[in-house]
Amino acid sequence: MSTLNTATVARRAGCSVQQVRNLERDGVLPAAERTASGYRLYREVHVRSVLAYRALAAGTGPVEAKKIMRAAHTAPALALALLDAAHARLHTERTDLRLAQEAAEAISAEPILDVSPSDAMSVSELAAALGVRPSTLRHWDAEGLVVPDRDEAKGARRRYSPAQVRDARIVHQLRGAGYRVGPLRTLMPQIRLGRRGEDLKDMLAAREAALTSRSRALLDGAAALSAAMSGDV
Repeated sequence: MSTLNTATVARRAGCSVQQVRNLERDGVLPAAERTASGYRLYREVHVRSVLAYRALAAGTGPVEAKKIMRAAHTAPALALALLDAAHARLHTERTDLRLAQEAAEAISAEPILDVSPSDAMSVSELAAALGVRPSTLRHWDAEGLVVPDRDEAKGARRRYSPAQVRDARIVHQLRGAGYRVGPLRTLMPQIRLGRRGEDLKDMLAAREAALTSRSRALLDGAAALSAAMSGDV
């Protein structure tokens, strides 16, 4: 069985020599053999393992990819279960994204006509309608995502107008689809200025493209993992 040095593994896997050593240290690669003078001797399985890790990391993140690779060398059934779970998470994210796309489109198109003060909602009423905690709405207020009016006659209590309720529904859908507060903090003021449809469409399309990229990486990772688990050749 032919052996490879560290530099050859790094070159073929497209990474640095130090990363190869780090991945071996972390259990992502099987332990290398050593010469009498202490030099590492790698084999084809090590190249395949680095390639599998890199693809899996692009699809599911480096922490989970390391778990999968460590299991591949010690408990193959567990590695397959972890891979199944990674695919399931992507499926859930894609389902949530589709729901967010549908909901955001429908919510954005809702007309607001004949608005009266009685149409406003309190924090507790809106929280119940969305299925979130009142503290979540207060957090969105503090972050500038959905800023309600204040009823000075009632101790400056928050009151959400129909337009603000609609924005809260959009934030709720996008947060559920995995969007972080930072990007939403930039997007929501634009939405309130009337640039709703185009910005939402672009943002959701970018999210979809990222999910597609991760799905492809996970598919490549599964193929590379299968090769790595086929034997030390």
